[in-house]
Amino acid sequence: MIIDTSLEGFKLRFAEEKDVPLILELIKELADYEKMLDEVVATEEDIYESLFERKVAEVVIGEYQNKPVGYIIFFHNFSTFLGRPGIYLEDLYVKPEMRGKGMGKIMLSFLAKLCIERKCGRLEWNCLDWNQPSINFYKQMGAIPMDEWTIYRVCDDALKKLAMRFDE
Repeated sequence: MIIDTSLEGFKLRFAEEKDVPLILELIKELADYEKMLDEVVATEEDIYESLFERKVAEVVIGEYQNKPVGYIIFFHNFSTFLGRPGIYLEDLYVKPEMRGKGMGKIMLSFLAKLCIERKCGRLEWNCLDWNQPSINFYKQMGAIPMDEWTIYRVCDDALKKLAMRFDE
């Protein structure tokens, strides 16, 4: 399904199975921009399984004149306080040469519209502290930083050790 936008030549579409190589390529481009390319261990098989077999996240591809220029990847979370689901934006990426044309605004506003349609209470995401252009963009779009929250992560060996504690 092609979704027309207000920007001539720019369209959105939900990713299909054939897009797996493209999705991984865009993920790597974003990681390179964020100086984290060495942390990308995902494979095409991982992306396929997660998105199209287990369906734990969704991807929308942004195309300008029928060429992919960006993507958003998101999934549902849940707010116990609201008693409603939310959408968590994992990635929003527009190729550097296409920035400043309004595509990121369109993709973020599309996701907000999807939130409303799906009766979600929130749209949330993280942003690297050093990424001032993105911080400025998000604030311009009405986002408020949640300074009182700290993200915690357990992964790799620590995740395995934590899981083993269940059987102790």
